[in-house]
Amino acid sequence: MTDFEDGPVDPTRRLERWRQRRAAHLAGLRWLGTETTGGQPVRYVSGELLVVDEHYDDARRVVEGLGHRAADVATDEPLPGVRRLRAPGLDAIKATRRTRERASDGTVAGPNHVLLASPFEQGGPFGRPIAAAAASIDAAPAAAGAARVVVMDTGVWADSPLPASRYRVGESDYETEIDVDRDNVIDSDVGHANFIAGVILQGTRRAQVRIVKVLDTFGVGTELQLALRIAALTDTDVLNLSLGSYTVDGQPPVLLRWALNRFLLGRDRVVVAAAGNDGVTDRPFWPAGFAGADVPWRQQVVAVAAHDGEALCEWSNSGPWVTVAAPGADVVSTYIHHPDFGTGWATWSGTSFATPHVVALIVERAASTGSVLSATKEVTSESTRSVGGYAAVL
Repeated sequence: MTDFEDGPVDPTRRLERWRQRRAAHLAGLRWLGTETTGGQPVRYVSGELLVVDEHYDDARRVVEGLGHRAADVATDEPLPGVRRLRAPGLDAIKATRRTRERASDGTVAGPNHVLLASPFEQGGPFGRPIAAAAASIDAAPAAAGAARVVVMDTGVWADSPLPASRYRVGESDYETEIDVDRDNVIDSDVGHANFIAGVILQGTRRAQVRIVKVLDTFGVGTELQLALRIAALTDTDVLNLSLGSYTVDGQPPVLLRWALNRFLLGRDRVVVAAAGNDGVTDRPFWPAGFAGADVPWRQQVVAVAAHDGEALCEWSNSGPWVTVAAPGADVVSTYIHHPDFGTGWATWSGTSFATPHVVALIVERAASTGSVLSATKEVTSESTRSVGGYAAVL
């Protein structure tokens, strides 16, 4: 199984091959709907509408008004205060817009967005990883009083240079296959969580890292899956989210807003999220977009763009909702042991990997401030330089 050819391969060609394979995979997901809005694709679960309880009756009337018989509409409550309506063939985007028009509020309803950790159209790693020389990572357990960090991402691959003594993971959060679609190529986002955790652990010994699987080996997951896992968190100080999506009309995702409100409001916790890799300047990428949204906990969300040490990476998203820029080009970290990756280490680029760099800095600073909120404020404001108009951490 290989993703490489003998001799040097042009990076543009490698990325294009990767994009073609990934596009083919997404096209094969029959439950996946896509609409281009604001110049970017919005992906969602076909036939599902999410709506807050207060506007359930409006949403029901909209769905039935679109030609769906009442008997064909299934309803459940995946999280308290939020309903999900499902009907075969339901146009989730049209239902979203009509429900919002009835409510005169753009945040009461939305599709079940599909979140991607990817380089192509939605943020995550920028292109395929490249084999790298082995580096070192301290295998000693975390220092006393370490901050509790959760990486919600792909599952973790056990055969990796990532020291087992440095992270925790549930049995259901491991990956066991690396070629799910049997095309003899490593699935696009295998090792993504390993890589992110490695960036954090190289940057600090003060982090107790737990990896929670919300994405498959192609970096695909749903808003509902992510919201449910966030809602279940208890022992967490810092949450790393190197994933995201664009949304209908740029409005916040309904379920993620609910889950993050429950996770963050009134607590000493922060979310550090990737800004995305599309070079977009005028459209928020969620959940990072909450850093600039009208929510009471927006200062507890850090939206991270990527720089290369000199300038903002041309592929990094930016905009008024971005908080800080961090190193995201040619990052070296723990990947997986595989014939194409003899050392188990790789070089990868993306806002996905700028994000854990900021997590490590916050964790280090929290050891002296005693608070991750105070540490976050210091890290995002005490920069010696600016890149692309943002405070740049190095």
